[in-house]
Amino acid sequence: MEKVRGFEVAKGFENEQINLPIRKTKYSAGYDIEAAEDTVIPSFKKGTNPTLVKTGLKAYMQDDEMLLLYNRSSNPKKKGLILANSVGVVDKDYYGNQDNDGHIMFAFYNIKEEDVTIKKGEAIRTSNIPKIFCNR
Repeated sequence: MEKVRGFEVAKGFENEQINLPIRKTKYSAGYDIEAAEDTVIPSFKKGTNPTLVKTGLKAYMQDDEMLLLYNRSSNPKKKGLILANSVGVVDKDYYGNQDNDGHIMFAFYNIKEEDVTIKKGEAIRTSNIPKIFCNR
């Protein structure tokens, strides 16, 4: 059976009890993706790099598709977390990348005054694989 689109556990995370993303409701726009480990995101200070939150996941898709990564709508107000790149884009050929097996990580800034901890298994964002048509 040919793989169409979906998620797999990335190399190095096979024994880490990583949950594959699911749509929580029938009409969910995207999938809930969980953190692969506890991660502390420090309060933002000028010159601070974003904190990468590991998912332990990689994604496969069709040639004319890409994975879009969005922040949870509640993250900015409740936790002070914003995405460093606003919307993440994962290209089809990132799957199986020889440097990191296509491991998806999310880059967050924390705009609150106190550090924020993301716990393993906590939903950190939603994602969707829209069909994108390109002229080739």
